[in-house]
Parts: sequence; structure tokens; C-alpha cells
Amino acid sequence: MRIGLAGVGRIGAFHAKTLAALDFVDELVVTDADLGAAKTVADELGAQVAPDTETLLASGVDGFVITTATPAHAPLLRQGIAAGVPTFCEKPVASTLDETIGLAELVASTGVPVHVGFQRRFDAGYRRARAAVESGELGFVHTIRANTHDQAPPHASYIPTSGGIFRDCNVHDFDILRFVSGREVVSAYATGANKGADFFAAAGDVDTAGALLTLDDGTIVLVSSTRYNGAGHDVRMEVHGEKGTIAVGLDHSLAMRSAEEGVDFPRGPQKWSFMERFLPAYQAELTAFAEVARGERTSPCTVRDALEAFRIAEACERSRAERRPVALSEIKGI
Repeated sequence: MRIGLAGVGRIGAFHAKTLAALDFVDELVVTDADLGAAKTVADELGAQVAPDTETLLASGVDGFVITTATPAHAPLLRQGIAAGVPTFCEKPVASTLDETIGLAELVASTGVPVHVGFQRRFDAGYRRARAAVESGELGFVHTIRANTHDQAPPHASYIPTSGGIFRDCNVHDFDILRFVSGREVVSAYATGANKGADFFAAAGDVDTAGALLTLDDGTIVLVSSTRYNGAGHDVRMEVHGEKGTIAVGLDHSLAMRSAEEGVDFPRGPQKWSFMERFLPAYQAELTAFAEVARGERTSPCTVRDALEAFRIAEACERSRAERRPVALSEIKGI
């Protein structure tokens, strides 16, 4: 397959390297607003360079992968859809709720396959947790805990366009919560704080956040996030049920240590970034995208899914700002 990729920043270069190593990719074509950066990545991977997205889409690509900065996602996704090219887009698909709704409606009206990059859906641990819930192995589920704790904050320049910690960071938790539980969020009560660098507060953001969510069957969900987890990158989920509990991310790479005497768990080594933590999941999601592009399966993570995760993030941000519980019915959807 001939795959085109737009955006060779940190995640874009990572996806390009992942694609170049996958068997189904015969040719990789990359582009970026910084053509010098695109050429550097292309030279390293033996890929081709397109001068712009229009040229890339017109070059006979079988699939289009969008890994630019967030503000460019929606325009590029519209370009891919207009060209009729199956498209993979990193989250979020747009910077605002209205834009996301518009894209969901556009995809529904055109039928062009779009796969959104929520890679946790392809992680073995989360898939095992989903199976445990679906099979009834845990009995009824009463509590879920989910966290995304980054080892260190991103560059200050990233924060003003990130959308905030709930839309940028916890949106992964919100999507995988829907995937694992099979339920929808009906209310959110969220808070946040700043103890780190000043650039978070300057952008109207926080560096640490928490949310209490309620699902449509009464299940309670506790979600947390931080940009400062010096012990390592820590992404986990616990699903507590009537008959048992299952945990995702509970292995020897766990980014914490026990205070109990004689306990040697976890032994390490820790993981230090989301790319290290989820490499197999990234490979699996791009392989799934190839199947979508070839018409062998429907999208495993649609723009409608992305919209629902975005709505939860929007409710959390509104709750944090207004210091009150927010019902999901207050957040516009389709």
C-alpha cells in the first residue's frame, strides 16, 4: 500500500517510523509545513516527500495519516474526505466541539472511512478488561479508576493549543472508558490545580486534574491526570466488580514503589513516555487502519466516538471552570 502522512513532529515522526516498519506499507510519502523536517524524516526512512497535502492526496495514496498539530487536524481531515481517501487522524479531530460535530456529520454523509487515533483500544490489557466486563466475569461493575500521568510536561509552546488537560490528556481515558465499560457518561464533576511551571496557568490550563464521572448504569468513575509524575509514565485502569477486579497497566514497569517492608514489586524498569508504553498498540492501530483503507473492516474508532470522548472532556472543563457538576445533556451532541 502507498500511505501518505502529513505532519512530522514528535508523534508524526514516530508514526512515520512505525509505518515504515510495517509489512503492508510499500511506499510512504510524507509532507509537513516545514519541508526540511519532512525531508529529514523521509531520508531516514527511505520515504518520499510531497511539497504539500494537495500533491500528496493527488499522488495515488491508498490511505492518509494526519499527525500534525491539533489546529490543522480538521482542515486536513476535510481535505482527505473531499479527496475520497480513507483517513487516519490523531486525536482530537478538531479543536472545538462545534468543529467535531461538523466533522461527524460530514463523515456520516460521505461514507469516507475515517479512523481516529485512540490507540488504547488496541492495547492488550484494555482489550482483556473489556472482555472481562462483556463476559460477566466481574459480575456487576461498581467502580472504575483511570489515570494518565505523564513523566514530565510537554514544551511550553504546546500548551496554549493543546485544548487543556481534559481535552488533550484525559480524553484518552474518556474514550477507553466507553470502550471497556460499554456505557455512557451522564455527569461529570471535575477540578484541577497548578503546582508546576507558570506556563500552564498562563494558558488557562492546569497541570494536575481529577474528575468524578457517573455512568448511565450508576457506575462511579474516578479519573486523574498530571503532567508531573517523576517516577515514570503511568497509565492504568482498574475495573472493580461484584465478583472480581481487573487492572490494566499493573506490571513491573509500574511507576511507583511500595512503602511495605519486604515487597519487591514493582521491580522495573519503568516506562518514560506514551510512545514506549503503547508501541504495540500503535502498531496494531495502524495495521487496523490499513484494513479499513482496504475495505476489510469498518472503522474501529469513528469520529462519532471521538465526539463522545470530546463531550466528556468538555463537561469536565466546564465543571472545573464553573465549580459545579455538569450533566452530559448540557453538552451539545448529535
